[in-house]
Amino acid sequence: MSSLSLTKKQFDVLVAMEDVEGKVSQRDISDMTGYGLGTINKVLKELSELGCVLDGKITSTAYDYLEPYRVKRAVIIAAGFGTRMVPITLNTPKPLVRVHGKRIIDSILDAIVAAGIDDIVIVRGYLSEQFDQLLYQYPMIKFVENPSYNEANNISSAMCVRYLLKNAYVFEADLLLHNPKLVTKYQYSSNVLGIPVQRSDDWCFTTTNGIIQSQQVGGEVKNNNSKTGLYQQVGISYWSEKDGAKLAEHIKDVYAMPGGKECYWDQVVFKHFKKQYQVEIRECSFEDIVEIDTFRELKQIDKVYDV
Repeated sequence: MSSLSLTKKQFDVLVAMEDVEGKVSQRDISDMTGYGLGTINKVLKELSELGCVLDGKITSTAYDYLEPYRVKRAVIIAAGFGTRMVPITLNTPKPLVRVHGKRIIDSILDAIVAAGIDDIVIVRGYLSEQFDQLLYQYPMIKFVENPSYNEANNISSAMCVRYLLKNAYVFEADLLLHNPKLVTKYQYSSNVLGIPVQRSDDWCFTTTNGIIQSQQVGGEVKNNNSKTGLYQQVGISYWSEKDGAKLAEHIKDVYAMPGGKECYWDQVVFKHFKKQYQVEIRECSFEDIVEIDTFRELKQIDKVYDV
């Protein structure tokens, strides 16, 4: 990483200020970051000494410090068949299914574009030619073909783009994103979006002090220890330059293992090589994002299909 590095608190304060035009008060920064006023005061003094803040505004120097944390790419995994969405997916790839008149994948693409990320890669497989329609609205998209989508799990898509994961978001393509601000132009470290829950029957993470400890299907909070948590997994993650470089090799290693082709790509991190990664949970809510898994869920969300 560049010598122009920031602490997490310095990063959070600068990003909060960068998102606001004009002068911003310490109380506003406190509200945006969740840090107390004492912490904000201390961090602003540090940033002022670095030349990043002057008179309640960020300076051009601040952008030099933020640049190492800029998201360079968005990778969208969209190769699968979408078995549980039959019959709608018999003729249409799941990400291109329309919900209230808009393609599911558009909610992701619009958020990526709004964040100023113009290197967008979509891994496609099933009915791949239909994705060409996206180019009319998003001409910057690049496609990567996954020839193995029908004989392997989504780790096969990760194999196709394993060298593109440094400083990159990875999105599952079947997410209906209601809060586009979850996609930002800067990220401090590797993280996965998760929704805090007391109990889940879905894929979830256990955490300690905000760091993911394990991934499993189903879980329950059995104590009220504030240092531990349970989060339902959401299919949006970010990978730092260092972790993205490791992923390239680890994905290849797992894919070559007996049974490796049956893995989900994120099990590379959270099952096979979990001691080599420290991934944070990034909190969101059920109002922010919806994963449409089945045709029944689609009919509940959009009554046009309930015929």
